[in-house]
Amino acid sequence: MILGFLGKYRDFGLLVLRVGLGAMFLWHGAPKLLGGPEKWEKLGAAMSHVGVHAVPVFWGFMAGFSEFFGGLGLILGLFFRPACILLTTTMAVAASMHLGKGEGLQAASHAIEDGIVFLSLLFIGPGKYSIDKK
Repeated sequence: MILGFLGKYRDFGLLVLRVGLGAMFLWHGAPKLLGGPEKWEKLGAAMSHVGVHAVPVFWGFMAGFSEFFGGLGLILGLFFRPACILLTTTMAVAASMHLGKGEGLQAASHAIEDGIVFLSLLFIGPGKYSIDKK
């Protein structure tokens, strides 16, 4: 099999995936987390697209929290599966928001793709280069 030898580097591949995605979610999550109650309320309004209209400030905070600390969890491989659950849920809400606003699949595709990756990682696990494995 061509390039079959790369199979022995699966854990390194998972590390690259975790660090790359985790860094991007730290970058996306930090301004949301630090944005304060006004930013959180706007973000939390996305929950109305899944039928939740109460406490948008809390939900907005949770979105920023999930992206920032979920990204950190991915990078470190720490609380990896809970981080994947938070990130999958956040991406599901983001996709629902884009679709609910009538923006179509093109706008929702990034959240859907990331959600699929996080759901897959939930089952795969962090690999051996992680704090959870130590």
